[in-house]
Formats: sequence, C-alpha cells, structure tokens
Amino acid sequence: MFPSRVTLVDVGPRDGLQNEKQPVGTEHKVALVHRLQAAGLREIEVTSYVSPKWVPQMADNAAVMAAIARPTGVRHSVLVPNMIGFESMLAAGPAARPDEIVVFGAASQAFSQRNINCSIEESIERFAPVVAAAREAGFKVRAAVSCALGCPYQGEVSADEVEHVVRLMKGIGVQHCGIADTIGVGTPRKVQAVIERALRHFPMAEVSGHFHDTYGQALANIYACLEIGLHTFDTSVAGLGGCPYAKGATGNVATEDVAFMLQGMGIETGIDLEALVQAGGFISEVLGRAPVSRAGKALLTRQGKVFA
Repeated sequence: MFPSRVTLVDVGPRDGLQNEKQPVGTEHKVALVHRLQAAGLREIEVTSYVSPKWVPQMADNAAVMAAIARPTGVRHSVLVPNMIGFESMLAAGPAARPDEIVVFGAASQAFSQRNINCSIEESIERFAPVVAAAREAGFKVRAAVSCALGCPYQGEVSADEVEHVVRLMKGIGVQHCGIADTIGVGTPRKVQAVIERALRHFPMAEVSGHFHDTYGQALANIYACLEIGLHTFDTSVAGLGGCPYAKGATGNVATEDVAFMLQGMGIETGIDLEALVQAGGFISEVLGRAPVSRAGKALLTRQGKVFA
C-alpha cells in the first residue's frame, strides 16, 4: 500500500553542488537553502566537513551553516566522514551546529578499497568513534550505504552484501539507514529486494532510498519503493550532481521530478511545486545551464523561460 505522505530530503546543496567544478559562492548556497525551505522542504543536506584539499567546493561549510536561517521544523544535516571532520564541525561553534550528521560506507569491497583504501569492515571501525561522539553530543546519525545496487569496479552487488553493511552500521549505533544506488543501475525488483533487507534491521521510518538517474530508472525505483511502503527519499533540486563513473550521465534524481510524480499520485509532501521549480531555476542560472529536472524545465518553459 502506498504511503499517504512522503518526506523528501534535498541533498542538492551538498551532494549536488559538491560535484560542480565551478566555484559556487557562499551567498548562493545559503540562498538555495532558503529557497528550498520556503518551498516546503523540511530535510536538507547542507554541506560536508571534508578536507578542502579534496573537495574545495565545501571549504565554506561553517560559513554556510552559520548563515542559514533555522525555521522551526526543518532538519539540517551535514556529511562527516571521519573524526577530523567531526572535530572541525564542533569547532565551528553553536551557530553552525547541524541537527544531524551523515556517515557513509560502501556495500562493495572493491569500491571501498579503491576509494578509501580499506575494507568495508575497516571503514566501519573508522566511523564507530564518529557515531559514538555524535550521539553523545546529541546529534542524530544517518548512514548512507553506497553502491547498494552495483559497483563501477565490482559490477553486481548482492542483497547479502548490502545487508552485511546495514547490520554493521546498526551495530555502531547509526539511527537511520539510507540505501544508495550510486551509479544508477538499479531496477525496481532489485531495489525492493535490497530495501527489504534494510527493513530487517531498521524500522520503515528510519530507512530511505537514494537513487541516481544514470540509466533513467530513478522514478521507477522510487515507485517500487512506494509500493512496499517506503516514504523517505533523497532527491536533488534541479537534478544537481553527476555520476563520476559514467561520463556525462545525470546523477541524483531531481526533487522537482519526484515531487511532480507524487503530486500526481495524490501523495502529500508539503512541498510547493511552483516554489521548488523556481529554486531549481535559480541555482541553474547561477551555474549557467538549464535544470536537469525534466519537470522543472517543462514548467519553467511554460512560464516563458527560454533555455539555450
């Protein structure tokens, strides 16, 4: 049975902009968060505390967090990959404090070895003190299990492999588990099978789906999740983000496309679609290109917006 209400977590300000090569000004990042809040988004992944050497786009993390308005009922999250990042986040002071932190681990041993030079089990050991410190400090901790439907190095990833990581995350005290199709190769029945494995260890309210549209399957995969009752999904305004493992491919599913589908299905999101589309148009103009979102682009075109 389909849920009556769905929560969309907009990851555009972090996961989307992080993939942009051109620098995006702090003021534009803050303005994007404010526009998303005004459109009704109540879960926003704002930035990440990673080394600016590796991700220069996120070097202004503390400045962005300190500048955003904090309306009641909106949860702001940040990605924290290690204790150095966690300590940097704390050092930024109370004004930059998030509501939630996010850690991530791969379901593929090959991906883990190629990207962070350690096994899955070793990566979980690194996250354990971060999770413990975060919970002691009063933060909610969300985990993302990447490459849950496929890996650019390993190929197929089994449901057993995904469940192994889900179980490890649960063991270190993570409170929410997101299942991520990092390279966008998942298809509906495979997605359902993997989500059902996560639901063995976390309640429905604490499992979410994160789908990339690399092969045009994201909306179908979200629909398949809705069929089994899942009601929380990561999305990215204007389709911000790319897939670094498939040159030229789209990345995160666009918030506008998912909101349009859910609105058509009569499922409540609390989102003002028109305001959301305008937010997507705003950040696309900042980046100097048309939105990747099909719904966003179509609705803006109907309003007379012309794209090159």
